[in-house]
This record gives sequence, structure tokens and C-alpha cells, in this order.
Amino acid sequence: MPARRWRKLAILHKIEATEGVDAAPAAADAIVATNVSFSPIEAEEVRRDLILPYLGNQGMLLAAEYGRMEFDVEIAGAGAAGDVPKYGSLLRVCGLAETVSAGVSVTYSIVEDGVESGSIHFNSDGVRHVFLGARANVAMSFAPSRIPHFRFTMMGVKGTVADVALPTVSQAGWTTPVIASSVNTAMTLHGSSAVTESLEIDLGNTVTPRFLIGAEHMQIADRQSTGTAVIEGRHVADFDLFGKIAARDRGALSLVHGTAAGNIVEIDAPAVEFGRPSQGESDGFVTYSVPLALCPVAGLDELTITVR
Repeated sequence: MPARRWRKLAILHKIEATEGVDAAPAAADAIVATNVSFSPIEAEEVRRDLILPYLGNQGMLLAAEYGRMEFDVEIAGAGAAGDVPKYGSLLRVCGLAETVSAGVSVTYSIVEDGVESGSIHFNSDGVRHVFLGARANVAMSFAPSRIPHFRFTMMGVKGTVADVALPTVSQAGWTTPVIASSVNTAMTLHGSSAVTESLEIDLGNTVTPRFLIGAEHMQIADRQSTGTAVIEGRHVADFDLFGKIAARDRGALSLVHGTAAGNIVEIDAPAVEFGRPSQGESDGFVTYSVPLALCPVAGLDELTITVR
């Protein structure tokens, strides 16, 4: 048989009705991704270390087997305001609840109880790997003259591996993104319109494999939401970055990407603290790379994603 090609990939993902029971995703559940990294088996190696009257490797057993994959998905709308984006199921297994306001928007907000799980079918040119009970973390990046992306890191309990033909995948329902720019993207930080080289936000989920007697699952054990903004250096009178750092001020971050209804994605964080900045330069102009801590106000509210 011919050698398999790396670029012939299909990722199918669907929310599970029962955690760990294959939701049987089909071609309609395909994820259009890029920059894929895939580890088919992560496991603990348990060595036997038998005492015998001769030397040699006695082999080992694999325990707590799961799979891990990372990939990017373009940040774009759903095609019409109030429609659910095709990547919505991925955000849901990151501990984000999906709330649909018909004809208006779809909002993803943090939950800690009852986090949904998903089934992943990863087909690499005719070999299908199944992972169950998957949960994930998401990060996002925005940079001028680039397509913004979500970066998903997913982990699921290892299921079957078998020869299965690649599914027929369509890009129907996936919206063409727009480039991040001053025309398409608006950002405010602590009430100021920020001239930004880049923004990165990480939901900060710690996804932990839990392999116990009677239960095997992926759990979101912790969450520390962070980010980094590279902003153009301005005078203190324009934006007192160092005064805000000294005072440990918290302020809002809002980024709206896209201008046409059906292709707008908004990121909101109500209470952002600045960390220790580092000074740099871009094209001969001063910049500051500023760490961000996204803090909750009343709880479960440090980050929301709205598609409209």
C-alpha cells in the first residue's frame, strides 16, 4: 500500500451525551484546522524490574493511555449573527458554556461544574484514532496583518485505532476570516484605545488525566487566565502604565475583531492587572511587552467570548 501523506488529515469532534461514550462525530462535525501537532499515545511506563539470574531489559507496561493534540482554528464569525460557530463544540470542552441569543449573538462564558466532554476522531490519511471524554484549553492570538487564531490543546482517553477511509469534509459553515488591522480590529485596555503590536490571551486551563479504578477521565483541575500585550510606548500623560502597575489597578480589556454582522468576535475581560513590562522596539519605536493577569470579579467572569 502507498505511504500515507501527513497533510491528508481530518479532525471530527462532537459533544458527548455521556462522558466517555463515543458521540460518533460525522463529516458535518469536521474541524478545519491548521498547525496540527498530534501525540497518539501519552502514557505512564511501568517497568517490571523482574529479578532473574541474568541481566537484560525485562520490558514494561503502558498505563493511563491518552492522546494529545494541538491545532489552530481561525477566529471568525459564524456567518450570521446568532448562529453557532463551527468551532463552538471545542470552546464548550474548554469549560465555556454556550448561550445563544437568536439573531443576535452566541456567548461563551466560564463554567466550573458540569463541563462538557467531547469525542475526537483524528484520521491521518486512512488511519483513525479515537479519543473519548476529551477536554481542552484554548489560547488566542491577534497580530496585525495576520489571521487571528484560537490554539486548542486537547486531551482524551485513548480509544480504538483502525483503518478507516478519510471522511468527506466540507468547509460549508466555516466563515472566511478577516485580517487583524486597525480597520478590522479595535482594542481598549484600561479605558484607553491601545495601539497594539500583538495580543495573546490564554484561558489557562490545567487539564489533568485522572485514571482511577472505576473511572478514567480528563478533568480541568485549575484555571489561571493570563495574556501578553505588546503595546506602543506612549508618554505618561497619554497612558500611565507604570502608575497603574504601582497601584495594582485593575481595568477592562475589550477586543472586537470584525466589522460585519456574522463575522464579529469579541473578547472581554473586566479586571486585568499588569505585570512587569519589558521595553523593546519595533521599526525604531518604543514598545512594551506587558504580562496580563485576567482576574475574576464575582467569579467565573474573567473572560467571555462573543460571536455575533
